[in-house]
Amino acid sequence: MEKTKCLIIGSGPAGYTAAIYASRANLNPIEYSGMQPGGQLTQTTEVENFPGYPQGVDGNQMMMDLLEQAQRFGTDIRMGSIVKVDFSKAPYVCTDEEGNEIAADTVIIATGASAKYLGLDDERKYNGQGVSACATCDGFFYRKKTVAVVGGGDTACEDALYLSGLAKKVYLIVRKPFLRASQVMQQRVKERENIEILFEHNTIGLFGENGVEGAHLVKRKGEPDEEKVDIAIDGFFLAIGHKPNTDIFKEWLDMDEVGYLKKIDGTPKTKIPGVFVAGDCADPVYRQAISAAGSGCQAAIEAERFLLNK
Repeated sequence: MEKTKCLIIGSGPAGYTAAIYASRANLNPIEYSGMQPGGQLTQTTEVENFPGYPQGVDGNQMMMDLLEQAQRFGTDIRMGSIVKVDFSKAPYVCTDEEGNEIAADTVIIATGASAKYLGLDDERKYNGQGVSACATCDGFFYRKKTVAVVGGGDTACEDALYLSGLAKKVYLIVRKPFLRASQVMQQRVKERENIEILFEHNTIGLFGENGVEGAHLVKRKGEPDEEKVDIAIDGFFLAIGHKPNTDIFKEWLDMDEVGYLKKIDGTPKTKIPGVFVAGDCADPVYRQAISAAGSGCQAAIEAERFLLNK
């Protein structure tokens, strides 16, 4: 069985930053890049809000830069995923999809989260060409344009309000005849002049030649007065939640009802000594590249301290 001082699971901004810090501390980390090497950022085109890139940077390019930096300091980066962990005793045994076992003195979990999609083929077709699951990342590209947000909870209302400050018009597409969001959010959305709420509407498709130009909706689906409605939009934002990629840790770590891993007192620590969390798998609130990178740094520093004190 292979042994390592530090195993990093996942490879977005959190995982790569943890790898940079851990390898510079001579922990010789092994990092598994997971299902989506580079994480959610590889699905966005331009990243404009990461400090240090005044002209913006392509999401894929930025992740390649981080990968290179981690490798420069000696991180052993491997393709593939960890599919099983045993945190019953240290060193912790983690198994990859090919059955290889690694015994790790410390583990940094940076498995991220995946945006929930409606499941339409058009979402894939127009990904990065008008379809986005991150209003704060991509809203800027839709200044003075018309966009739609799908969802009826707090996130959807927050996204709609944020976009309403940039876009000319925002449609909020809500499946139910009411909003699930908190009263204060509902009030704000209803008062904002350039937000139009489309209650009891389902999205069934998107259309457009060079990117999204509109959405096909159905109003009151399945009812006698069901009708098809098309709206003209330039951007289509999903706000129906994220699912953290944390299923394999269910047995061992505390998580909230959605699956976000719980930290101890706001630190990267979990209830298992030597197991730390970083990035979106433990962050339902901010979900930004910069906050994920910061938490990756914290997790690596904690791992280093843990090993020093052991």
